[in-house]
Amino acid sequence: MSFRYDIRLSGSGGQGLILMGIILAEAIGVYDGKYVAQTQSYGPEARGGSSKAEVVVSDEEIDYPKAMQLDLLLAMNQKSCDDYYMDLKPDGILIVDSTFVNQVPLPKAYRIPFTRIARENLKREMVANIVALGAIAKLTTIVTPRAVETAVLARVPKGTEQLNRDALRAGMAAAMKARKAVMPHMLSERVDEDT
Repeated sequence: MSFRYDIRLSGSGGQGLILMGIILAEAIGVYDGKYVAQTQSYGPEARGGSSKAEVVVSDEEIDYPKAMQLDLLLAMNQKSCDDYYMDLKPDGILIVDSTFVNQVPLPKAYRIPFTRIARENLKREMVANIVALGAIAKLTTIVTPRAVETAVLARVPKGTEQLNRDALRAGMAAAMKARKAVMPHMLSERVDEDT
């Protein structure tokens, strides 16, 4: 049985999801050396319309490049969360941008305010997608943080490297905080075992 991991990055046009999908695919394929396929689609109206990028990862050549049963769904707005959460596997990971997603349909979801972090901490709303990439690198084992950083720095405009590095780190830090919020009972169980 071959290994396959389906990722969908979703939100609205202008949130940088297509670039995010390309960077994630390059990080996994080029720098982590796995088989990867990347596809994308947008709604008829680019900015503000629906947008999604999909990344399929495998340990062998990929015969079908579209994500079917999702292991990971990133929803950067409420509509994409509502539209796609049913495609998640029972043990799949849901990560939402809590700046825009207020109703989270699943109890076990990572709520991280990517856009607010980009806006307030980094003073650049446009790097919310890079903040989200940092979180994905921490919340999954599908890609290494080093590969993500290498892929981001290879893609971003000259002169924005430090901003993007800071955005990745902010996302990783936020992910660690979100993980504690989602798994407090698991952490307390571990503490009990140690005492």
